[in-house]
Amino acid sequence: MTDTTFTTDTTITTVDLFSSMLDFRADGGVRSGARRMAEGEPGSWQVAAFHVETDADVHADHWEVHPEGEEAVCCLAGGVRLYLRAVMDGGAEEMVRLGPGTAVLVPRGRWHRLELDAPSDLMSISPRRGSRLEKRSDLGG
Repeated sequence: MTDTTFTTDTTITTVDLFSSMLDFRADGGVRSGARRMAEGEPGSWQVAAFHVETDADVHADHWEVHPEGEEAVCCLAGGVRLYLRAVMDGGAEEMVRLGPGTAVLVPRGRWHRLELDAPSDLMSISPRRGSRLEKRSDLGG
């Protein structure tokens, strides 16, 4: 029987998820780096945490969509409301309230937005490739 020793050239470091992100790649690799709203390799998923104090911090005046896959929106502390845009014209928005330790899965291609109930720590897990923002038309001005 032969002993096999596995070695790696990777230096073990910590990553501040409030200032950067983790990019989980289709080949099994994980990288950390600057956050990128709409970029990423095909098949990669990004994980990032956010400390948010106001609705402006979560771009509440915009809808967001991720066409490449679902998004897990996780509330770690505080409270947030996630709104899903109506699927059909004239339909009503759906609202999901998240408290500490809860998450919601936003379906692929579903427009959504956030509003805060309190300053919060949030985590987002999604493929960012192709993600878009669209200014809300119901705010006037």
